[in-house]
Amino acid sequence: MRVEIAPSILTADLTRLGEQLDQVLKAGAERIHVDVMDGRFVPNLTFGPLVVEGIKPIVEEAGALLETHLMIEAPESLIPEFSAAGADLITVHVETCPHLNRTIQQIKALGVKAGVTLNPSTPLGALEEVLGEVDLVLVMSVNPGFGGQAYLPASTRKISRLRRMLQDRDLAHVDLEVDGGINPSTADGVVAAGANVLVAGSSIFNSKASVSENLIKLRNAADGARG
Repeated sequence: MRVEIAPSILTADLTRLGEQLDQVLKAGAERIHVDVMDGRFVPNLTFGPLVVEGIKPIVEEAGALLETHLMIEAPESLIPEFSAAGADLITVHVETCPHLNRTIQQIKALGVKAGVTLNPSTPLGALEEVLGEVDLVLVMSVNPGFGGQAYLPASTRKISRLRRMLQDRDLAHVDLEVDGGINPSTADGVVAAGANVLVAGSSIFNSKASVSENLIKLRNAADGARG
């Protein structure tokens, strides 16, 4: 299973968003990651369905997947809007879904792929009963809310344990995505632990080099871990 890169637009230059998306997609990004925050579940306020709708043509033309990560309370109230806006995959947090099975079913009924997310302090046991229903599990390797945070080292063991859980249940096809502190220095350990989708924001959208060069460096680090 090839490692896929999902640039997060959280730290992109919004005055040049279309240009920067075009650059990372041409450099080979397989996904674009939209962090949706409500200022309640996490201490930040970011994007809504209109942003997803606006970037959908760019992502679709490149043949990439547009994923929305709903870091919001009561996500079921906005899932239809993000689906209508063009999201290919909608990920919700275990911590905000008291009826997680129902929320997953809601997403899939709209013809959209479903993902579930765990915060760093949430144990893997919280999603055991839904593993067979989802297309992706996202492990947060920072506490969500802001870009540019350092990777939490304890996440590596969690990723490894989750990969074993998936394999033991014949669910190796389920994507294991990691978000938080992903850069060329941390990517190898994350991939070696079992992740196959890497979300990266500040390591790609920064002024140290072009976004294309940054993505290629991350890709090389991830591929090196695969051997």
